[in-house]
Amino acid sequence: MSLRRFILKRLLSIIPILFGVSVITFALVHLTPGDPISQMFALNPDVTAAEEQRVRQQYGLDGPVWEQYLTWMSNVLTGDFGQVVSTNREVSSIILMRLPETIALGIFGWVFALTIAIPTGIYAAANKDQLGDTASRFLALSGISIPNFWLGLMLILIFALYLGLWPVLPPSRLPLYHPEMLWYLILPGVTIGTAAAAGIMRVMRTSMAEEMNKEYVTAARAKGLPEQKIILKHVLRNSLISVVTLAATLTAGIVSGSIVVEVVFNWPGLGYEFINAINGREINMIMAITLFTGVFIILANLVADILYAVLDPRIRYE
Repeated sequence: MSLRRFILKRLLSIIPILFGVSVITFALVHLTPGDPISQMFALNPDVTAAEEQRVRQQYGLDGPVWEQYLTWMSNVLTGDFGQVVSTNREVSSIILMRLPETIALGIFGWVFALTIAIPTGIYAAANKDQLGDTASRFLALSGISIPNFWLGLMLILIFALYLGLWPVLPPSRLPLYHPEMLWYLILPGVTIGTAAAAGIMRVMRTSMAEEMNKEYVTAARAKGLPEQKIILKHVLRNSLISVVTLAATLTAGIVSGSIVVEVVFNWPGLGYEFINAINGREINMIMAITLFTGVFIILANLVADILYAVLDPRIRYE
């Protein structure tokens, strides 16, 4: 199978997956009590039941669930993700406004994870069963075990409150591209990237340790090649195959983890908006962010498959 055909096949497979995700999410949202109209009028006892029903009918929330889903889906297929009932704003405009914040946080988390994980994994494999290897494995186990929200709270407590070294709440007056915003990205970026760094480091170490025991490495050593050259030129490339696959899998963790991290750090991204949408039972916003997240994770896995083949040309798309 050619690479082009493989990519096309994978892109087409996104359609039934997203359809299934949308049906399940829509059903789950409607299984919970209340809707955005009841949430909006909950603190206003002067609103009559007839008025509430009229507004519900205005937003198409008075029909059966299947009818609401078909209406929502037909609108989505035309690019209309609906409105947020409480603010009467377009969902698509809110997503476009919040998306850069989430992307910036995710990129920072990935850069942090790869910067820490790959050199540490190489070092641990090259010094297997020594003190540095043991320490790195302990840190990796800790990084995987610590929940995101707890790590975020501890970083705020230590670096922001006790030491006063880092600001936490990003000022609304500064745009995302302002250099000062990088300072506000550090703590949430470290929080979101720690678990990914720990997972990648462990796989990197294991993969490299296995490669270094193979015959071609023994042969290279017998020829007198420097150990550093053997690692960087021969072992590293083969070891990265497993890392690339894991990195795509961990993308789901970073995307889902951003929801918690953005709330902890008051970071104005999609995750923060998602929690607000759940609290307000804003169905259109919940559905749009869920679909966007699903597309992102599927595409990340597709990119991983392609990189997997590039790193190892022996692999065929079969």
